[in-house]
Amino acid sequence: MPAGYILRRMASAVPSLIGVILATFLLSRALPGDPAVYFAGPAANAESVQQVRESLGLDKSLPEQLLLYVYDLGRGSLGQSLTTGQPVMDDLIQRLPASMELTFGALLVAIVIAVPMGVFAAARPNSIVDHVCRGTVTIAAAFPTFFVALLLVYVFYYLLGWAPQPLGRIDEIYYVAPDPVTGFYLVDTLIAGDVEGFRGSLAQLVLPAISLALFALAPIARMTRAAMLTALGSDFVRTAKANGLSGGKVLFGYAFRNALLSITNIMGMIFSFLLGSNVLIEQVFGWPGIGAYAVSAVIASDYAAVQGFILMMAVIYVLLNLVVDLLAGLIDPRVRFES
Repeated sequence: MPAGYILRRMASAVPSLIGVILATFLLSRALPGDPAVYFAGPAANAESVQQVRESLGLDKSLPEQLLLYVYDLGRGSLGQSLTTGQPVMDDLIQRLPASMELTFGALLVAIVIAVPMGVFAAARPNSIVDHVCRGTVTIAAAFPTFFVALLLVYVFYYLLGWAPQPLGRIDEIYYVAPDPVTGFYLVDTLIAGDVEGFRGSLAQLVLPAISLALFALAPIARMTRAAMLTALGSDFVRTAKANGLSGGKVLFGYAFRNALLSITNIMGMIFSFLLGSNVLIEQVFGWPGIGAYAVSAVIASDYAAVQGFILMMAVIYVLLNLVVDLLAGLIDPRVRFES
């Protein structure tokens, strides 16, 4: 991939990031409630509230607050969180691996189920397989993620007792949290050679990953089916069949390879949606990710934490789009970008 294209692609994201910074700053100030009143406490008088407001810099005008915020961003600082007392950057870096691990797990589950389902549904349109695929997709898209999460907890933890208690990434009563290397518990436990810890982390991940995967299953299956139907109806597939190639070779060697580009293009968008929509899943399962952190920040009107969360999500979304573009060029050599 030409380096010039990558640099231009990153430069084109700068106006979007500037817009995100401005919009986030203004919207965070529109949150209900006064953080000075919140942190001064219920017994505070007007004078103490004003002192807290001055210490937080909220007594300044909006343009002054914006300039200070942009200045801090230029220094690589997202500000100080009022709820944790820690720098927002440290909080987000500490919690991001938990959300990323959950999102990757959910996306993997969705891909393993949805892609084969869409492929075989397209290979046999209007068959029982196709009807099962469309019915499954409809049901998966109909239920909210938090409802599915609560249902899974009730059935597999409360009724059957198969799942561990939904209280975080690992049950620290029976297992020891691994030393942070990558931040992914499944990886860190393997690095440490802790097989039991790996099993404990995996057991905690299963239910939240399945709950979140149902959110992604529908669009992936639909896109796979639509892309495969288009590929199977193309001239090169008919030519391959006429040349006597086997059905499996035609289906996977020709049709699926060409449909893979469309499937990959939607993966970046789905991943960013999963990362941003796992807020409720993290609340249900006590998952210490950035979603739960953002909810706490919104409730407390913690401006710096809210702004940092949204800005991080915007940067991740831009980077994901860049990765998808690079993968598209690797999957299909016909895709060309000017250097």
